[in-house]
Amino acid sequence: MLAVCAVAAIAYWDARRESSSALEDFASAQVALANGLADPVATRLAGADDSTPAAAIVGGLHRIEKPGHVELLFARSGRDGLVRTDGSSVRLPAIESAIARGDSWVRLTREEAAALGLPARTAMVGLASVADRVPKRWTIAVVATAQEERDRELRAQWRLVLAVAVSAGLVLAFGGLALRKQRTQLELARELAVAEAARAHDERLVRADKLATLGALATGIAHEVSTPLGVILGRAEQLRPRVAGDERSHRAVDAIVEQGERIERVVRESPAFDHVEPSAIARASVDLVAHRFAEAGVELSSDVARALPPIACEPRLLEQALVNLLLNACDACERGGHVALSVRGELERVAFVVTDDGAGIPSDLAARVGEPFFTTKANGKGTGLGLAIANEIIKHHRGSLAIEARRRASGTRACIEIPASVREHEQAAVLNVARRR
Repeated sequence: MLAVCAVAAIAYWDARRESSSALEDFASAQVALANGLADPVATRLAGADDSTPAAAIVGGLHRIEKPGHVELLFARSGRDGLVRTDGSSVRLPAIESAIARGDSWVRLTREEAAALGLPARTAMVGLASVADRVPKRWTIAVVATAQEERDRELRAQWRLVLAVAVSAGLVLAFGGLALRKQRTQLELARELAVAEAARAHDERLVRADKLATLGALATGIAHEVSTPLGVILGRAEQLRPRVAGDERSHRAVDAIVEQGERIERVVRESPAFDHVEPSAIARASVDLVAHRFAEAGVELSSDVARALPPIACEPRLLEQALVNLLLNACDACERGGHVALSVRGELERVAFVVTDDGAGIPSDLAARVGEPFFTTKANGKGTGLGLAIANEIIKHHRGSLAIEARRRASGTRACIEIPASVREHEQAAVLNVARRR
């Protein structure tokens, strides 16, 4: 658009320059005509004396005039005013001043042209002196209206305006199409980026869910294996006195005890827990499910208290347990619903509370939500393993999971309570007090 305006400004400047040049050429034509009349006027002046009326000298020259287009005027030295071909006088200061200066042409305004009976448009005056031909100083003024030239200039300006308008319209039209195409491409790129981000988040959720499932399965297997393993080790210890005299049987019993104890060490060996800030668990869980909430049109808010004690946990497993609660709350809400995550804590425990404003859950079903394969969702929308896995993970962290209907509002409240790392928290508090002292 700026380019179009620049081209229009240059074109307007060039049109004005051409117009000025055309007016100067038009004035030169009037000067030539005035010089052509100088000889006839000089001849008449040569045969006249001072008593000869001006009308007798300029009479007959009116045939050269074109009424409404060309007027002839004469100026006499020592006399005020200008003489017309009919002998009448007229005062035009612009022409008289130009004669006094010795100019060859002068431009009349619309008002001055109208005073001579010409159209109220710009007029050009060509001047020629006859002083070099006869002793008497007379000046011939040929006044011609520049109406045609000005009309041509006006038409050229309108053509310029039309061309600029058409050019601007074309630029805007094609620019708008290009801008729309670019906007469409940008929106498509943004949608692809959002879809890619959502796919990456889904993949992370799937991987985390698989890891959590394996962790819960391993924990369950360890619990189930530990009981019969204890029975096997106990029976093997009872067999040792009975096979004391049989070296082969004694070695066999020792092998049973040794391998049983090895299995027991593997089963009882729990993964190393990290001391993690609860806010980090909450933030990571919210980031994992944010795109699911956006797709479902459900608002998710979080409120994490400050100065919470750290907790000992395996971060990925605990995050997945919290993610399962958040996704269940999202599924329970209609579009436009709201889910809130709040994290509160005391010196000994940290609570992760998830509330939603969905349909809620009856009290008789709330007690069963932790059972494997139990679900309140429609067929095909739930496996009944999410909360069961979350429950096993929380038990593995020596915590508890409670799910119940909200008392003063519709919806469900789910609460995870995890023991705080009291020892580390107290040590940090003691160090802070010591530093202040």
